[in-house]
Amino acid sequence: MSRETRSTRGMHERLPQPMRDAVDDFARHLSRVENRSTHTVRAYVADIVSLLDHAVRLGCASPADLDLAALRSWLAKVRTLGAARTTLARRAASARTFSGWAHRTGRIATDVGAALASPKAHRELPSVLRADQATTLVLAPGDEASPLLLRDRAVLELLYGTGVRVSELCGLDLGDVDHARRVVRVLGKGNKERSVPYGVPAQQALDDWLRLGRPALAGPESGDALLLGQRGGRLLPTIARRLVGNYATAAGLPRTSPHGLRHSAATHLLEGGADLRAVQEMLGHASLSSTQIYTHVSAERLRAAYRQAHPRA
Repeated sequence: MSRETRSTRGMHERLPQPMRDAVDDFARHLSRVENRSTHTVRAYVADIVSLLDHAVRLGCASPADLDLAALRSWLAKVRTLGAARTTLARRAASARTFSGWAHRTGRIATDVGAALASPKAHRELPSVLRADQATTLVLAPGDEASPLLLRDRAVLELLYGTGVRVSELCGLDLGDVDHARRVVRVLGKGNKERSVPYGVPAQQALDDWLRLGRPALAGPESGDALLLGQRGGRLLPTIARRLVGNYATAAGLPRTSPHGLRHSAATHLLEGGADLRAVQEMLGHASLSSTQIYTHVSAERLRAAYRQAHPRA
């Protein structure tokens, strides 16, 4: 158990009973009604426990005592502790979500969080590999036909070839792959399903893995999982992240991650002329604005090339 988890649990146990009950009901709502991931629920709960702990110190005894001043005081405290703008924005969003839920369920008379402003998070341009660097990375496991190397090659090819999230990749089952059409069926955020195409290199890596690699690792714990760990269970996202980073380092490339390969795939698609909405669908973005950031990446590369090559730059 991490120190942060222990701290949250301790604060939760010290809260007055009405507040503890509210946090627990809110967590169940996020998980069962909104289908939020375990990671997202944990983050929301940690934020709200921190908010309520602060409110108790201000004299509040139940969610009904919350007001806008308490919410603003909590954010001010977080800011004085040196939190980044992105952290402040996330915590303000958590407070607004909790306040809205508490109002709808009758725990507070008015939605006090609706008037809570938050700093606009500074959005960094994602770091991406060049196309030749991405090729070097996906070929890094080499041609040796050992089960784990075949698995790693399939992981890298699929991450870059589809742009899926690492959790989506690790959640794939054998039946999610349409080999004839070269499409994978992906279950994304909010349990939304989408179909994502992949190319010939990924197909070859996948065929080799299924023919020579997976049978050697498969065991009682494998089930229908497409990708397996060393002991035969479903491949974990933490292992996939580690192998991507390790191969990038071994190949002398900038340190990257599965999400870096996702960024790279999207950027290279747009640079190659792909339609923005098609890339949005492929990535599973709910909003087009999430996809548009990759047009800024391409523009930045264009400016860099201009500065390097143009005599009047």
